Amino acid sequence: METVTYVIDGRLDHYDNYGNKGSLLPGNVQWMTAGRGIIHLEQPPDGVTVHYLQLWVNLPAADKMVEPRTQNLVAADLPLRREQGAEIRVFSGKSGDVSTPTKNYSPVTMLEVRLEAGARIRQELPADYNAFLVVLEGDGLVGGQWLGGDQSPVRAGDVVWLTRTDDDGLSEVNIAGGTAPLRVLLFAGRPLREPVVARGPFVMNTEEQIRQANIDYREGRFEPSGR
Repeated sequence: METVTYVIDGRLDHYDNYGNKGSLLPGNVQWMTAGRGIIHLEQPPDGVTVHYLQLWVNLPAADKMVEPRTQNLVAADLPLRREQGAEIRVFSGKSGDVSTPTKNYSPVTMLEVRLEAGARIRQELPADYNAFLVVLEGDGLVGGQWLGGDQSPVRAGDVVWLTRTDDDGLSEVNIAGGTAPLRVLLFAGRPLREPVVARGPFVMNTEEQIRQANIDYREGRFEPSGR
């Protein structure tokens, strides 16, 4: 599986047995692919409080045993889509004509949307994607097409699950700022439709694979190749 860690505020230090180490600051993301196995730690420094969100992304069965990798996505270095009163930072996938080189084993869209009060944007997504939004700040409206579509009021702390279909083609979600500037994270991806078994930090397709993952960890097989 992959962990996608977004820091809201504070500082999160991390290191792993592949030699990656550093700190995640507000607005930054670490996209870590566990693959065949990695020993990884993330924690705030002593005396620091950190608030962050972490999404676990299941890997396709064919890619379960890929070599681990880490992508540190620094907000200031990522592409921005700009509209009137709006900034959309693209961590993965695309928004409008703006895309990012973040690597995925299965397609995932991750956006940070910031809207001034009253501003609005339209985001296209494949119609068969699962998608949800996390409202971090402010208030506003989320829904389908502005004319004739349903719009739901949202505010900080809300999570919004979007409907999907199994059709080809595109759908869209519309997001509008309300009485205060709005900040939301949007996550979307195509369902794998494969069995999932999770135990502790391991995510595989069968119970037998979970047992083997525990054995591999205990016997030190999570070390980088060549060590």
